[in-house]
Parts: sequence; structure tokens; C-alpha cells
Amino acid sequence: MIGVSSSMQEVFQLIRKISTTEYPVLITGASGTGKELVAHAIHDLSPRAKNPLVIVNCGAIPENLIESELFGHERGAFTGAVKRKPGRFELAHGGTIFLDEIGDLAQEVQVQLLQFLEEKKIRRLGGTKPIPTNVRVITATNTNLEQAVRDGRFREDLFYRLNVLHLRVPPLRERRGDVELLARYFFNKFAAEVKTVAKGFSRDALEVINRY
Repeated sequence: MIGVSSSMQEVFQLIRKISTTEYPVLITGASGTGKELVAHAIHDLSPRAKNPLVIVNCGAIPENLIESELFGHERGAFTGAVKRKPGRFELAHGGTIFLDEIGDLAQEVQVQLLQFLEEKKIRRLGGTKPIPTNVRVITATNTNLEQAVRDGRFREDLFYRLNVLHLRVPPLRERRGDVELLARYFFNKFAAEVKTVAKGFSRDALEVINRY
């Protein structure tokens, strides 16, 4: 993660503090601000770093599959379930699971996530035996979850369970001093890949970038 602005220095400081705990973390911020990078940093600095970091985009998985993807299923649980399959929570055992776009999670799966946070156990779809699972939960959203709670689209009790620690990633317009730094970083990165003869940015170009 790259940044010298005061707002990003606060983010870095929070990451270091949060990484030493085991509490759930809710990361908020607009699309493209780097929420997944924050989740990676928290995991990489934590005592769980040697164990898996499993990333799930809740908005990219169809509602009829999300329960099975997260919690797994037993053989015969539904048509096409020809064998037992562990879910993402089981795959993350000992490590961290990052649930991106948590605001898109279906209501019935919200209940199961709440149960996991309370019991630290999961149940595979079609199964009855609870399975102890040691996983730290990090979630992220670019939507207003408090408004989703008021609208009845997101469970209030789950919101408070997930929002134990909160980290907001600032948009670029709040990161004074980082725009030019990031521009130069990406220029050098891509210039090395395409072997351009361009040497950098003109003064006028930097002024435009910084004003944008």
C-alpha cells in the first residue's frame, strides 16, 4: 500500500493495531479505494499470516450458491451434490476469511453467518453436525450498511457483530500528496513492462493530475 498523506498514515496505524487482535473488522470505502489491500495487510501482519486468507466476493456468487460456497455441503444435499464439499470457512481454518460486498449477502445466509460469529461453528448444507472452525472474519462494503439495516435489507444484530472494529479507507480526493506519488508509481510499473521511451510526466501533466 502506498501513501504519505495523513489520512493514509492513520489507516496504516489502524492496520497495525487491528492486526494484533482477533475481533471482526468492517472495512468501508468507495469502490477502488483499496479495501481488499487493507484486508491483506491486516492478515499479513497478524499471527494468522502463515495460514490461509480466503477471499469471497459476496456480490459475485448467485444467491442459490452462496450458502454452499461459504459453508460447504454434504453429498446429496441438493441435485448435483455428488460428493461432500468443504466451504470457504473450512478452507480458511486457522486463518482469515474476507467477505467483500457483505451488503449483498442474502438474508438467510446472514442468519448462518451470525450463528458462526456466536458459536464459532459452521454447518454444511444438508448436514446436522456442527463443525468447529477457527476463522477471523473481515468484511467490506461500499454501501451504507446502517441504511440497509433501517431498510430491513441487513440484520441489525449481524451488523453490530461485524462492526466491532471499523476501518474507513479514504477516497483519493482526501489523500493530499498521494496523487502524484501513485501516478509516478504506476508510471514506473507499466513503463518497465512495455519498455516505453517516455521518461515521466511533464510539469503541466502533474498539475492536471493533482487538480483532478
